[in-house]
Amino acid sequence: MEKKITGETLKDAGFKEGKILGMILELSHQFATLETETLMALLTKLNQHPENFLDDPVWGAVAAAMVEEANGPVSNEIPLIDNAAGFAVYGEAFIEPGAHAQMSTAMKLPVTVAGALMPDAHQGYGLPIGGVLATRNAVIPYGVGVDIGCRMALSITDIPVDFFLENQAKFKRELIAQTKFGAGNGFRGKEMAEHAVLESEVFREIKTAAALKDKAATQLGTSGGGNHFAEWGIMEFAAQDEAMGIAKGKYLAFLTHSGSRGLGATIAGHYTRLAKELCVLPKEAANLAYLDLDTEAGQEYWLAMNLAGDYASACHAVIHQKMLHAVGAQLLGKVENHHNFAWKENLNGEEVIVHRKGATPAGKGVMGIIPGSMTAPGFLVRGKGETQAVFSASHGAGRRMSRTQAFKSITKQEMRDVLKAHGVTLIGAGLDEAPMAYKDIHQVMSAQTGLVDVVANFVPKMVRMADDGSRED
Repeated sequence: MEKKITGETLKDAGFKEGKILGMILELSHQFATLETETLMALLTKLNQHPENFLDDPVWGAVAAAMVEEANGPVSNEIPLIDNAAGFAVYGEAFIEPGAHAQMSTAMKLPVTVAGALMPDAHQGYGLPIGGVLATRNAVIPYGVGVDIGCRMALSITDIPVDFFLENQAKFKRELIAQTKFGAGNGFRGKEMAEHAVLESEVFREIKTAAALKDKAATQLGTSGGGNHFAEWGIMEFAAQDEAMGIAKGKYLAFLTHSGSRGLGATIAGHYTRLAKELCVLPKEAANLAYLDLDTEAGQEYWLAMNLAGDYASACHAVIHQKMLHAVGAQLLGKVENHHNFAWKENLNGEEVIVHRKGATPAGKGVMGIIPGSMTAPGFLVRGKGETQAVFSASHGAGRRMSRTQAFKSITKQEMRDVLKAHGVTLIGAGLDEAPMAYKDIHQVMSAQTGLVDVVANFVPKMVRMADDGSRED
């Protein structure tokens, strides 16, 4: 017998998806002779005043269930918004559906103001890698990421390219001697570096940070694992760059990529758990739990996040200082930019918190480095300040294969062959970091010509990574 109502019409009348809606649908066949309008009027009364139907022979069980549900524990789950705003996508043709889905969920947060997806995007936890999200007075620990303040640092040196090519054994020796890779690794005793970041008041003011100071001291100047690297390469400026004071030509440059090590990872884990306790979201958005910046927890995380960012910068400063001193180089120019962070910025006249999880700041005139892979070129860029992109660009080529896929499909010989073809010396790294595991950087750059201008190219020649290709930390 044809039913007069459906689940959709019941939801339109105010009933929610769940047990009660199902009970009503099961009973609806008893009222097949009633006009739909009459039946809906009856159900509307039931929805508004279920207590009046407790003794009804037909609707009594439904009414009892409704009263019980209404008197049950109050859910503190924060609902996502309907009809969320759209977001700009750059390089849409080569971004996986999972990244799109995660970004769409992030746009439904009640604190979201704007978002964008960069051309190197791929699926992550919470916010996708390559996702940019602007929020109103709220910070999302997993929107920042685990490796807080991970960054690129570039030193352009005065050493002639020919000298490097003729003395690669020396540069390889120092690249090994002056860097330390691998999850959990650190320095001991006289090897330990000094830096003002270790005197930060945050180490004293925040308990979580205080417990990590000793570990931070031993890991200062180290690089971790995963896709982190330190490499020598040839940088070419096709024209003189007045702002940097660098003349047209080729230069030997030193480029590093790493983050805040165990300090950042522990801070991220602690405040993500706290955010999930304080900000309960639907299951699909659970990893986007946020902290209000007007709360103690929000302020604590903000201070701890900035400490981790300063620490990551200090690690690069130590590495570059040691390396340039070891090879006798003078610094001609330096650029540093970070991702996996949240910034206070102005967007369309409003102060917002901009999360860039695996995305590079690209405000007007802001310098950045976008690497390719161990055999593909990287690019020194200057931001154009595109509002639709929330003043951002990609932070690299982005993965084409997961680490598991790379291990299964790429052989050691294939990796050796591609390195030889490009004249790259590799120290360490696993198959999960093989060049073939990454997207085509030229394709990625072509998708963001409206976001950045290319200032110079960087071609890797000697790359150091974790010996075991281990995780970041």
